[in-house]
Amino acid sequence: MSLRAAEDDSASGIHLPAEIDWEMLDKSKFFILGAALFSGVSATLYPMVVLKTRQQVSMSNIPCFKMAFSMLRHEGPRGFYRGFGTSLMGTIPARTLYMAALEVTKSTVGTATVKLGFSEATASTIANAAAGLSAAMAAQLVWTPIDVVSQRLMVQGSNNNPVTSNVSSYRYNGGIDAFRKIVRTDGLRGLYRGFGISTLTYAPSNAVWWGSYSVAHRLIWSAIGCYYCKKGDECGGGGGHFRPDSKAVVAVQGVSAAMASGFSALVTMPLDTIKTRLQVLEGEGNGGRPPTIGQTVRNLVKEGGLSACYRGLGPRWASMSMSATTMITTYEFLKRLSTKNQESFSSGLSQH
Repeated sequence: MSLRAAEDDSASGIHLPAEIDWEMLDKSKFFILGAALFSGVSATLYPMVVLKTRQQVSMSNIPCFKMAFSMLRHEGPRGFYRGFGTSLMGTIPARTLYMAALEVTKSTVGTATVKLGFSEATASTIANAAAGLSAAMAAQLVWTPIDVVSQRLMVQGSNNNPVTSNVSSYRYNGGIDAFRKIVRTDGLRGLYRGFGISTLTYAPSNAVWWGSYSVAHRLIWSAIGCYYCKKGDECGGGGGHFRPDSKAVVAVQGVSAAMASGFSALVTMPLDTIKTRLQVLEGEGNGGRPPTIGQTVRNLVKEGGLSACYRGLGPRWASMSMSATTMITTYEFLKRLSTKNQESFSSGLSQH
């Protein structure tokens, strides 16, 4: 199967750029450029991740702007980038695994579903959902230990900051020191604290996101196609020759990504809050043992009812929406930069 066909036929009257599959990519260029581009994206969005994490582990409901102002006042801009170096070290291998698993699964499952008799639209949705699921599971093998260390550093506020200074009893001097102390206290198992619930959070979330993105993308282009085809001059009196420019393609990708991420963030927020607490809090009052999932849920409900599970939803929603919009547009741009033969690909587009 070529999912390019699915893209070309995705909307009546719309001729979209061809989908680039795994076989068309220059792998070395794809991974090198990908590491650089996504490192930049991570740096831009990291402050929101720090805010979200601090809200999740806070024992009281602290408004986002109050926490941000307190951090800026007591810790300066540097406070919004605590743990970033450690996070960036993990981002590169995790993203490499993620992108490889995503593209291989999408291509394999897409071909298999078409051979089984599914329509192009259904095959595209299934392939995207399966790809998101496998990519998230692969990335968690690398990302969970990095997540544990970087989140410990994120919540380690300045001692002069009354809002965030009492989150953790430990103080770390960078990622290596945090790594050593976690291993010394909990063993290697401590680095994978929350791995199960991380997988339960990110794998379904990615499957929902990629599946929803595929559907939203197709629906938006279908609506645009119907609109233009009602105008005889744009579609040649009912033919179907409208070709969107690059700005329109990027805009639709961005809107589709934002729509998909909103639903995904809302559904998985409680799991993300529980995961963060399992990875960050030390289990004081529990004989020094790490808290269990049940204890974490009970503590959250005791602190603020079910709404406590949604602390940090605002920053997470904003972060996911901006990350998704930036990620998908950057990702599509990356794939076009990484095609094996740019000239033949471009001529193929012009003949489509």
